[in-house]
Amino acid sequence: MLRHAGFFLSVFGLAPSLLAQTAARPPQLVVFLTIDQLRPDYFQRFENQLTGGLGKLAREGAVFLNGFQDHANTETAPGHASTMSGRFPRSTGIVANSAGVEDRQAPLVGDRGQGASPFRFRGTTLIDWMRIRNPATRALSVSRKDRGAILPLGRAHQEVYWYSGARFTTSTYYRDTLPDWVNQFNARKLPQRFAGARWEPVLAPNAYPEPDSVATESAGRDFVFPHLFPADSARAAAWVQETPMMDEITLGFALAGVQAMSLGATDGVTDMLAISLSSTDAVGHRYGPDSRELHDQIIRVDRYLAAFFDSLFALRDSTRIVVALTADHGVTPVPNAKSRDPNQGTGFVDLTPTLQAFFAPLRARGLGENVVAYSIDMLFMDRETVRASGTDPDALSRAFVNAVRAVPGVMRADLVSELARHDTTRDYVARRWLHMIPPDLPATVAVTLKPYWLWNGIPIATHGSPHDSDARVPIIFWGYGVKPGRHNRVARVVDMAPTLAAILRVAPLERLDGLVLREAVR
Repeated sequence: MLRHAGFFLSVFGLAPSLLAQTAARPPQLVVFLTIDQLRPDYFQRFENQLTGGLGKLAREGAVFLNGFQDHANTETAPGHASTMSGRFPRSTGIVANSAGVEDRQAPLVGDRGQGASPFRFRGTTLIDWMRIRNPATRALSVSRKDRGAILPLGRAHQEVYWYSGARFTTSTYYRDTLPDWVNQFNARKLPQRFAGARWEPVLAPNAYPEPDSVATESAGRDFVFPHLFPADSARAAAWVQETPMMDEITLGFALAGVQAMSLGATDGVTDMLAISLSSTDAVGHRYGPDSRELHDQIIRVDRYLAAFFDSLFALRDSTRIVVALTADHGVTPVPNAKSRDPNQGTGFVDLTPTLQAFFAPLRARGLGENVVAYSIDMLFMDRETVRASGTDPDALSRAFVNAVRAVPGVMRADLVSELARHDTTRDYVARRWLHMIPPDLPATVAVTLKPYWLWNGIPIATHGSPHDSDARVPIIFWGYGVKPGRHNRVARVVDMAPTLAAILRVAPLERLDGLVLREAVR
């Protein structure tokens, strides 16, 4: 035991006093909050109006002002997979939404929607490390999105639920029937009750400096308050996903799960509650990061979290709870739309003519999409088949690089084999692509647009680039074992799991990409 304790101390650098604290009275609940598309600058922009849950965490927690999802394809699935794994997509295997959690072999329980599971996820997450320490530990993960609920827990067979467009459900990967508490929550039909309702600003009009008449928002449709819910209850239950109210419903569902499962109620057992709130992403995409709608969304989620914390702390001792908050990615505004971001003089990039010219001779020679293809900003290649056809795969990759670099709006096209030769301390693009690509992924070229440029055909604000606008996220810890303070140093989302592991005194089961943020540990 002494040798094991010494090894643990050498790995985490923990003082004996901290070990004594956590061993004497461990926390009873970890709450991990991921707010989809939450940019950290929102905390500064709306600071004086954040009087609820977001404001509480920012004022009382350990706040890292330069937090990043330090990988290239800043989408929802890769971002959520990194939150509690402490590892980059190159290690988790989750490199894109399109190759995230979709799984026909895991159909939804009692629903016709698309099946989902974590079968692509590689390795372990914080909940696995916690259960090795205490097998009695349980977890509940909830979200509007399937990937937002599934990926924070990795492959763990815990309680995982998401919204299917009318109700919360899960897939057969986790269970064959829904528990009574989920059926009872769904029976309340909270989403359907919004039929005929109106989404109006929660604050007085003069509290919003943003104009409410920007036609570039919402693709030029329904961009002025109030926004009306459909009168039909089924349509309203679907449309609620585009509004702040979905976050309120999700938090209510999470709280119902805490009560029904008695999470955090057993002394000596630390349980896990993972919540991913998706409305900031929906509102941010549709109206943009500079819109009045986005401003109202942040104020509302601040208030929703205040009510959630009040209810949770009435059920459980707040001194025995540790909270972590981050985002899966940021967002880039629509090119040339009025913004706080320097997006003027930018535009849309169309690779279609270049791709057609590049692939036409290959297809004519029988090299189909299963041999050479372009997807998620990467060129993929079956090198052996290309070589067998009489073509040098390296020469083909270089030809693609030269062709793509000539397209207006393209910042760079990198050979994957040469990324590690860059100064990855200063070259954030090369570093984030290295963090993105698993060794067994047959990607040969990575394409990066100029900052604030978007792919052609995307009329709304979006994300997915390696640039800071999409990669910068908040990182906050609050509560048990946390040392409050504000820190300017760079922190990564992959640092969050090892930091929580240090607070909980559990050991990761594999090598991590992240490090302990020691400033956050009391």
